[in-house]
Amino acid sequence: MTELIRWQDILDIVVVSIIIYRGLLFIKGTRAIQLLIGVIIVLFIFYVSKKLELFTLNWILNNFVGSIIIILVVIFQDDIRRMLLAIGRSPFLRKISYIEETRFYDNIANACNIMGKRKTGALIVIERDVGLEEFMEIGVRLDAEVNTELILSIFHPGSPLHDGATIIREGRIRAAGCILPLTQREDIDKSFGTRHRAAIGISEITDAIAIVVSEEKGYISYAFRGEIHKKISGDELKSVIKELLKKR
Repeated sequence: MTELIRWQDILDIVVVSIIIYRGLLFIKGTRAIQLLIGVIIVLFIFYVSKKLELFTLNWILNNFVGSIIIILVVIFQDDIRRMLLAIGRSPFLRKISYIEETRFYDNIANACNIMGKRKTGALIVIERDVGLEEFMEIGVRLDAEVNTELILSIFHPGSPLHDGATIIREGRIRAAGCILPLTQREDIDKSFGTRHRAAIGISEITDAIAIVVSEEKGYISYAFRGEIHKKISGDELKSVIKELLKKR
């Protein structure tokens, strides 16, 4: 006699599917996805070696697979941290209207263009799913609309807040003068200063968008998922921000 499918079984499948889907979204486009593919290939080879009775290979892979949970935790520690921090976070622009959203993109792009021409250094971090509360605590709390004039004032060389990062949450400036962790990678451009290293650093441990204006050359760059994209125009920046904030 065939057993009836319980509602708990359906709920179980839905929850697991959501967890797997969200997990894949978090590591999509990062080096972690390549590592995950590598692990899947190793597991497949382990299965084949067992079926074909390749004893030596099977013994080696058996020892590896036995420690795979620890290995995965070490490999994906930043992604796991980012995923746990993101639980319960709401969509970025839910509290502002479409018109305000359009002005939001324009004001950031305009401010970066002006600062680039003036060679005024700047670091702007836009929060996505992962909260940046711990970094805001170090800075000066604000609750202001994002507009070109305010951004220019914050990063004016005479401002006491110009050396730190400005953090934007849900379409509003929430803190300025914030201190961010620097990347520890050794393979990045040696010409990068503290702002660029901080932009890469915050993008490695969160899913934020970090925008940098170079003080030396006036170039606009942005960091996302641990990778930095250099020398982009204001229009390109606007398109990037819009795409990344709408990509969930």
